[in-house]
Amino acid sequence: MKLLALLLTPLGILLRRKRAGAANSVRHTPELATTAAPLEVTSASFTHRAPIPYRHATMDMGPNISPALEWSEPPAGTVQMLLVMEDTDTPTAKPAHHVIVTFAPTPRRIEEGELTADNARFTYLPDRRGRTGYQGPRPLPGHGTHHYGFHLYALDRIAPLTDASTFDALLPHLSGHVLASGHLEGTMRG
Repeated sequence: MKLLALLLTPLGILLRRKRAGAANSVRHTPELATTAAPLEVTSASFTHRAPIPYRHATMDMGPNISPALEWSEPPAGTVQMLLVMEDTDTPTAKPAHHVIVTFAPTPRRIEEGELTADNARFTYLPDRRGRTGYQGPRPLPGHGTHHYGFHLYALDRIAPLTDASTFDALLPHLSGHVLASGHLEGTMRG
């Protein structure tokens, strides 16, 4: 066990019952609601509700390589895709966002390792720490299993990420503009 994990494990055990919760997931955000048929989101890196390989983790667990993602054909009128990766099991009031990114609807895939801060294909909203690009899973050691949702939205407009300072500030701009959505969930044990 690495030193960081060893030092943080007692805190993770102490906070094991504290979780943001799936009820607070972006999946339940009214501004992102749609009644359209769902997008099918898959990954060659892991299957739905299965463990995410450590190569996609960050810090002391892995090299922080974003997983491959693919999705079904978005509806006609889609001009942009929005991807939000979140951890609903953080010991905080709200889930932690690991990436918030927009991109063109084609190609219908993101290659493994492609979600980097310097890739011009993607426009990022910085996370709470000001980081852009993919920030992989790293559950608090001793905290138990965390669930990571990769939520994909087909939008009929360009999301103004450069005008929003936070995800909550972005949401009003998306209300009524989600044509379809889908998600893929993976897990990792802390």
